[in-house]
Amino acid sequence: MAQRRPRLTADEVIRVLRRHGFSLVSQRGSHQKWCHPESSRQVIVPYHRGKQLPLGTLRSIMEGSEIPQEEWRS
Repeated sequence: MAQRRPRLTADEVIRVLRRHGFSLVSQRGSHQKWCHPESSRQVIVPYHRGKQLPLGTLRSIMEGSEIPQEEWRS
């Protein structure tokens, strides 16, 4: 059986990004830009407190950050 992607809020996504060395670079409205200082990886996180991110948005963040999928479950 295929593993399901977790449903996460913006706060949970930000916690994982910080744990992997990403830092907040800028914000415009509700969209935050997070970059990794040692590589060119950058992701945009729409910040709406308490709401789960849409699966397509979460998939884009996961792929853009290059963080293994197992790390998103912890």
